[in-house]
Order: sequence, then structure tokens, then C-alpha cells
Amino acid sequence: MSRAIPGTSVPPAPVSTATTPRPRRARLWWAALAAVAAMTAAVPLATAPASAESNGGVRVMPLGDSITDGFNVAGGYRIELWQRFASGGYRIDFVGSGFNGPASLGDHDHEGHSGWTIAQIDANVVNWLRATNPRTVLLHIGTNDMYGDTSGAPARLATLVDRITNTAPNADVFVATIIPKSGADSQVRGYNAAIPGIVQTRAAAGKRVHLVDMYRALTLSDLADGVHPNATGYRKMAVAWYDALRTVPGSIGGDTPPTTAPPTTAPPTTAPPTTAPPTTAPPTTAPPTTPPPSGGCRVTYTVNAWNNGLTAAVSVTNTGSSAVNGWALEFTLPGGQTITGGWNASYSPSSGAVTARNVSYNGTIAPNTSVDIGFQATHTGNAGEPSAFTLNGAACTVA
Repeated sequence: MSRAIPGTSVPPAPVSTATTPRPRRARLWWAALAAVAAMTAAVPLATAPASAESNGGVRVMPLGDSITDGFNVAGGYRIELWQRFASGGYRIDFVGSGFNGPASLGDHDHEGHSGWTIAQIDANVVNWLRATNPRTVLLHIGTNDMYGDTSGAPARLATLVDRITNTAPNADVFVATIIPKSGADSQVRGYNAAIPGIVQTRAAAGKRVHLVDMYRALTLSDLADGVHPNATGYRKMAVAWYDALRTVPGSIGGDTPPTTAPPTTAPPTTAPPTTAPPTTAPPTTAPPTTPPPSGGCRVTYTVNAWNNGLTAAVSVTNTGSSAVNGWALEFTLPGGQTITGGWNASYSPSSGAVTARNVSYNGTIAPNTSVDIGFQATHTGNAGEPSAFTLNGAACTVA
């Protein structure tokens, strides 16, 4: 006797009588259906648990398409992200109606839906948010909108972000640019170029919305099939999420990073710190007095601009033979540019001749190593780059 799979059943065969013989075709159909059910019953099925996993931690919803689900690598970026949470002393509860991943992923819940577009996520997100009440949302969506006419994708994303913030106004929403896609780079770049403006407009209106530059975190070599990341690519996504989360107090628990692990990114720098730095760290309120060692420094400056805003990623390399302990990077912003927020450094003033100073955990730059900082700014038409940089008063080469 075959056994039924949970959730399925074999339809009962029609009852035959002496006066109404069962047609041969019907007998064959029922026999075939029973055989299929019996064979399917022998195949073990991966099913979600009866109830979602929860450890009572901060509720974080990974939200998106197959890249969130973890196509190619079950669990995707959530594996490495979970491990970073654990090693950093954060107690996180992933939430969502989906469930997958290996045993090394301590919480398998998520809201990643393979093949879904922005509009499909938008049509369902209210119910998901009400069911799980997340404290933080990680949104990576739009890859499946990069086929055909992509011109309406930014507007659809804006509608989705508004729906999330209106339904869960106390949640921090991290909106990522989408990762590279083979054969569609111009479409991806065009869509991604609109995302900072979408985020900035809502943040300026008081919404808890934050930008994550996921596009530059990966390259095409980090993809398994031209669309979905390989294991290395998913790990890079996890690092980008983790670094962004660490910049927003409370998004993954508490108002400051836990003491069990040093922070990897700076808290928001729109206001100066209100407490003195630890005595073991270099000061952040005054520039260092010692110039960099012989050999100097090199600066790489990369701008991603849109209609009235930009983000700048700055890498400062110590090309000398001894460590720089405490640093101040000076540069002049082009006219019309004003810094609105930054990471991994404190910036003052917000326009004109700017000094970026180290924060408590990145004051030392060892020989042949770099420190990565960055900021977001508005502009009035000129999104150009500074022409020169000095580190502790010494000129740097510009890569």
C-alpha cells in the first residue's frame, strides 16, 4: 500500500457496480495517478518547521528575490551575516515566511522569493510586515525588473519603500543597490543611480531609510551564473549588510556596538561625538601633529553621483615604511557640494576645505595597508572630485 505525502492525497477510485462497469481508460488513469503518488511519497521533501525560529532577539527581515533566498547557495548571504552577528555578540531573530539554509545558519527564516519583481513584493509586503513586526528590514530587490523596459523600476521601488515605512514606521529600512548582472550592466547602473535619491528624499523627510551600496561590493567574478552570487559573492554581501547595520544605532540591538567585538564601521557622523574617546584610542577632536613616514600616502577617490546627490568612497593607503598613528585627511570639495553624512571618519566642516579625522578604532594605518572611509553629499550640479589630498599635512598621490 502506498502512503500519502503530507498535504497530498490520492483521489479515491470511482466505486464500480455490477450494473455500471468502469471504463478501461478511467481504470488506467486512476492506476497511473496512484503510482505517481506512491513514487512521490518515497522522495523526502524539504519542508519548513511548523513555526518560525525565534530566539527573542532583534527581528531582522531579509527581503527580496532569489538572491535573498540564496539561489546556488542555500541560505545565501544570511549564512555569513548570521555568523558575524554571533561573533559580534548580537542576538538577532531573522523573520519571514521563507525557510532554508544549512545547519550553520542559526535562523533560517527569511522573506526571499525567487523570480519575484518589485511589484510582487509590494503586493504582499504589508501582510508580511504585520505578521512579523521587524525592527530592521534588509531590502535587495529589482534584479528581475532588469528585463525589458526598466524605466519604471525606480518608481516601483519608491512605492515599495513608502509602503514599508508607512506600515512599519519604527523599523530601520536598509535599501541596497542591486548587485551586478551579466549582460545588463547599463540597466543595472541606470536603476541603481536612482536609488540614492530615493533614500535621501525619504531620510530627509524623517523616515528611517538607509542606503547600502551593494553594487560595488561585488563584481561579475563573484557570480555563479551571471545573476546569482557564488559563495564568495554572498560573503561579500554579508559584509556590506553588516557594515551598514553597524552604522545605525539600535538597528541590530542597543545604541552602541557590543564590547565583545570591535566595531567595523563608524556610527553616523552628522553630529560631533558627545563623549570623549577611550584613552587607549587616538583622539578624534584634534588633528595629529606627526606627518606620515617617508614614502607618503596614496588616495583613491570614487564618486557615484545622481541628479542632486552623490556618495564618495575614499581609500587612504600608507605607502611608507612605518605606521601612521592618528591621522587627518584634508581636501577641498568642489563648490556646491555639502556632506550630509559619512562613515569611518568624522568630517568638519561639511563643505569647502574639509578635514576627515580618524575615529576611535581606525587611527592606525600600518605600512602598505589602507583605511576606507566615505560620505554622502548633496551637490548643485558639480559632482567632481577634490584635486588634492594631504595626510597629516603631507601631500598624497591620487590614484
